[in-house]
Amino acid sequence: MSSWLLKYCDLVLCSAVLTAVFAFASSHSADNKCGSPLVSTCQECLSRGPDCAWCFQKSFLDGVHVSKRCDSAAQLRLKGCGEEFIENPEVKVEVNMTLSSSQVTPRDISIQLRPGSEASFIVEVKQLELYPVDLYYLVDVSASMQENLDRLKTVGVNLSHRMKEHSSDFQVGFGSFVDKPVSPYIDVHPSKISNPCSDYEVNCRPAHGFIHVLPITDNMTEFKHVIQQQRISGNMDTPEGGFDAMLQAAVCQKDIGWRPEAKHLLLVMTDQPSHLALDSKLAGIVVPHDGRCHLEEGTYSQSAHMEHPTIGQLAEKLLENSIYSIFAVNSMQYKWYEDLVAFLPGTYLGRLLPKASNLTNLVVDAYKKLLSDVGVEVEVEDSEAHRFWVSVTAVCPNGSTAAGSTKCTNVQPGQNVFFNITVGMRACLEKDDALQKENEPEVKLVVKPVGFNESMTVRVRQACGCRCGGAGPCHDDPGTSLCESGADPGAERSLTDSCQDVKTGLMCSGRGTCVCGACVCDRSNLGTIYGRFCEKDDFSCPNERGLMCGGHGQCVSGECSCQPGWTGESCGCPISTESCMSADGLVCRGHGKCVCGKCVCDHHRRSGAFCEKCATCSNSCQSHWGCVDCHLSKGLAADNTQQCNRSCTSLVAYVDDITELIRGKYCLYHSREQCVTRFHVDVASHGPQLRISKHAECGSSHRYFKTFLSVFLLTVVLGLGILAVVRLLLRGKNWSLRGHVIEQFDESNKNPSYAPTPSEKTITYRRDGLPEHPMEMHVHVHKMPLDIFP
Repeated sequence: MSSWLLKYCDLVLCSAVLTAVFAFASSHSADNKCGSPLVSTCQECLSRGPDCAWCFQKSFLDGVHVSKRCDSAAQLRLKGCGEEFIENPEVKVEVNMTLSSSQVTPRDISIQLRPGSEASFIVEVKQLELYPVDLYYLVDVSASMQENLDRLKTVGVNLSHRMKEHSSDFQVGFGSFVDKPVSPYIDVHPSKISNPCSDYEVNCRPAHGFIHVLPITDNMTEFKHVIQQQRISGNMDTPEGGFDAMLQAAVCQKDIGWRPEAKHLLLVMTDQPSHLALDSKLAGIVVPHDGRCHLEEGTYSQSAHMEHPTIGQLAEKLLENSIYSIFAVNSMQYKWYEDLVAFLPGTYLGRLLPKASNLTNLVVDAYKKLLSDVGVEVEVEDSEAHRFWVSVTAVCPNGSTAAGSTKCTNVQPGQNVFFNITVGMRACLEKDDALQKENEPEVKLVVKPVGFNESMTVRVRQACGCRCGGAGPCHDDPGTSLCESGADPGAERSLTDSCQDVKTGLMCSGRGTCVCGACVCDRSNLGTIYGRFCEKDDFSCPNERGLMCGGHGQCVSGECSCQPGWTGESCGCPISTESCMSADGLVCRGHGKCVCGKCVCDHHRRSGAFCEKCATCSNSCQSHWGCVDCHLSKGLAADNTQQCNRSCTSLVAYVDDITELIRGKYCLYHSREQCVTRFHVDVASHGPQLRISKHAECGSSHRYFKTFLSVFLLTVVLGLGILAVVRLLLRGKNWSLRGHVIEQFDESNKNPSYAPTPSEKTITYRRDGLPEHPMEMHVHVHKMPLDIFP
């Protein structure tokens, strides 16, 4: 074992001893820290520090203030709190070794933290030898860079040969930039837009923000051909749009052709500083850069629409895409970039001599320096940064360590660098934020070695809630088994048993989670799930009048459980028939049934709230024949009378002489034995009453009916006879009149020369078999006097 590793192990051992001492000291101070009369809930207790625990056992310290449930775990055990009833989330570190890595180990770690706690872990980073390298030339092609651009045409091949000594696979790409093609950065006169150098009689290309010319390739012949075709451009102000072009070269991974397994070198060649984010407002551009790729056919399309990126935004994208940056600038601008590179991780700054004569050595030296510096950056979400803190200590191959140092220098290929990283949690989310992020139980941190294409993910689980939420399962739900009055604490069932419904055998009805002996019901977009076993809800049962279960029951397992006195699928029907009871004490006047609190009549002819209305049967004799027949056939015995009364809809009474008792109309009933029985129907408000005569007329008494029938037939015959006589008389007088008229107009007395007067008509008769031209008859009809009739 090397000396630096022994020293590192001594450091770890020392840290472990200090941690143990601290834990021992804190256990004695926990009483003072945790014990406070202001603590009334489990969450308040845990937020006081990592040494505080909460007891939610029902029988714990009966009669004392609830704040006494908050103490160190050791003290709670001494006071009699069972181990399973102690809420004390532990700090946990779990390493996922299933993800292999050649440079960063491990790749995935899960830790559990609570407010005030922290967790430490070790990350190993290894620098490989002869790593594949992608070099992208990003060149300022403004007019002042003419000499450097010419030199690049011959230096590119030499650089390729030199880099093969340090890389097993070296490839290059090319892109150019000038500035945003808008005023006041360029001259917007039409002649200057197409040729910015027209004043100097030089044919320049138009200004552009960024043009991607050649993707990453190992074809150096193609690279030389592209460089030879490049022409300079021009703009008006001194700064250029270098940061705009750098961000596009970093984020447009597919367009540039960056290989995932290679080191990414971005060589920026310029002789001027770069515009910063706020400079864009000079051109009226106020839209912040979104950090995305906007290349269309190799040209940056949003150059005139989005601001320049900020320094922080550029640094984030370079780190995220594993980009090493090399600035090759002239001596005049060296100081400006020197102050800048401190904010950009993985950046090398070199002076570019006239005509780029030292470009090859500059790139090779930059590559060696960048690979020999191994450091890490820890990325935390901006919204979570205030709740977590991170500390990094690098343990270098030579054994040197420095608290707060995140980088080791002069690391040779094949050597390992260790980073001791500690993550601490300051506080939990506020209630409002916790509701918004309830679906995000983990917070992710990314440990990114600068310039490496591998990283490590740290998943932080936040132990902010309590299983029982309060004093225990009985705190919010008095119905749980742990809270039944008089229960023996020693006979308490296990926590999971109290969540199981004995009827169904399901844990929390399959719609919740058993948490410290009580069911925590799931949330549903349809409504609320509740109940001791999450068996109730307010959305899966039928409604009545807009209310679940009619407001007279609860929805249990999808069915309405009605309150006493109510029934039906939706508990909308009262069991009582009181609403169907009429004034006579009968249900629906005896003509119907009470269904769901309303009368349903037996016969369609009846209507009304109590089936009391019947326009065609209330005074009808025939409607009572069945009841009368029952009484006549059964006899007057008491039992038989009661039987008929149950089947009749009216009250029945027998009288000796109905004709003397009742003066008015009465009904007749003709039995099958040719007997006639008289009865009378009284229509009262409380229902009809039948009075039946005790004496029926049979045999000789039937003469009444025969006499009635004889009289009826005689009346019919006499009527028909009178009609016949009248008809004969009328016909006789008609014939007499007609003979008198014919007699006056005898055809034998006809005068041939007689011409009809206006009161005469010519009538033509035609009969079959007569001559073709019928004979005409002129009939003269005189006006007859009214006195010709006797």
